[in-house]
Amino acid sequence: MAFNFGAPSGTSGTAAATAAPAGGFGGFGTTSTTAGSAFSFSAPANTGTTGLFGGTQNKGFGFGTGFGTTTGSGTGLGTGLGTGLGFGGFNTQQQQQQTTLGGLFSQPTQAPTQSNQLINTASALSAPTLLGDERDAILAKWNQLQAFWGTGKGYFNNNIPPVEFTQENPFCRFKAVGYSCMPNNKDEDGLVVLVFNKKETDIRSQQQQLVESLHKVLGGNQTLTVNVEGIKTLPDDQTEVVIYVVERSPNGTSRRVPATTLYAHFEQTNIKTQLQQLGVTLSMTRTELSPAQIKQLLQNPPAGVDPIIWEQAKVDNPDSEKLIPVPMVGFKELLRRLKVQDQMTKQHQTRLDIISEDISELQKNQTTTMAKIAQYKRKLMDLSHRTLQVLIKQEIQRKSGYAIQADEEQLRVQLDTIQCELNAPTQFKGRLNELMSQIRMQNHFGAVRSEERYYIDADLLREIKQHLKQQQEGLSHLISIIKDDLEDIKLVEHGLNETIHIRGGVFS
Repeated sequence: MAFNFGAPSGTSGTAAATAAPAGGFGGFGTTSTTAGSAFSFSAPANTGTTGLFGGTQNKGFGFGTGFGTTTGSGTGLGTGLGTGLGFGGFNTQQQQQQTTLGGLFSQPTQAPTQSNQLINTASALSAPTLLGDERDAILAKWNQLQAFWGTGKGYFNNNIPPVEFTQENPFCRFKAVGYSCMPNNKDEDGLVVLVFNKKETDIRSQQQQLVESLHKVLGGNQTLTVNVEGIKTLPDDQTEVVIYVVERSPNGTSRRVPATTLYAHFEQTNIKTQLQQLGVTLSMTRTELSPAQIKQLLQNPPAGVDPIIWEQAKVDNPDSEKLIPVPMVGFKELLRRLKVQDQMTKQHQTRLDIISEDISELQKNQTTTMAKIAQYKRKLMDLSHRTLQVLIKQEIQRKSGYAIQADEEQLRVQLDTIQCELNAPTQFKGRLNELMSQIRMQNHFGAVRSEERYYIDADLLREIKQHLKQQQEGLSHLISIIKDDLEDIKLVEHGLNETIHIRGGVFS
């Protein structure tokens, strides 16, 4: 028996391209002429199943394409609104719809297939019998490495197709559990999400044409109106558009088409083709989960997720009322969530910038309003004083020629009493005089301090600096002359001392 990864050798013991015993092992991509005798990485068919994110087996869970899948093609638009509305297949009798979550709540019974799959996986990872010698141990380690990575095929028997390793298998190491917000919209709200493979700017500039196109997709019925609930940017130059359809009845009432009904209409083959022509890559309902669905979801771990990790994720849920654990399998899913997180961070930052600008504008308006209020208060006081003066003059003219009445005499007595109290030196007048003197002193000190402040013109300051610089240079020059003179004086003194010494020696 030979074990090689390249072209077959020419010895009689190898069997990569010729008839060989059951233990022959061929190279990558080679085929064998004997059924079940050679080993190839490309010949066997793929019988593995996947079920977590868009696989063929409906046993996984994932937010995205699974939202809103139904078992029926459509239901009636509603009771009491009449028939013959021409809204696809909404008025025909269909099966009862069921909103599912990634196929989790409608998975078929596949116990025998799953059992065989587990047995084959265990055989490929622990005890392959493909070659019948020590190379099977190497093949088992290779299969384990592929299972840990979540890709490839695990060959273990010549008579059984290989196991397809996907990232959903229980041995894949690149898994984690995150949290997503649960939708809180009801089915009666009729919100359906359409993901377009276009930029947000293009969608907003062509929003009216998009609404008209969707209305044509719904059959152009005049009783139906398409409305856009919101537009949001998604990663990879995609845009999420949330719509709802309002149906008007002949008696004038209106209601929203349920989300599951609208989604079932969009999932029809001919309608789905028209949506794809408009650039729609994904459609889903935005409806809340029932308590039974949430309970079933939390009790059953997704495919390939360890139940212990799933239980720990439920315990670590920061807000079980609003968040739900979701699996993250593979780097692509992690990258997708990272892009979505970055997109939401940018949107939040944009919203914060808008709020900051609004706050700044409100602060400016508040300052302007406070100034206007103060101005109006001064104006009101001025008008009040002028009105009081007018009333006084009018009252004097009206009362001229009449004797002083009793109430006026009483008022005059009160005013005289108040005037006497104010003029008393030990009471209010003394205090008022003291306050007036303090105010005058403060004004005087303020005026003195303001007079002591002075400012020098820039040109004058430049001239002063130039003058001081010249003075400094003159002093430096004078100091150097004095130093030279001192040196000369020292030389003179030294010469005089030597002369006196010489003369003293001659006379002696």
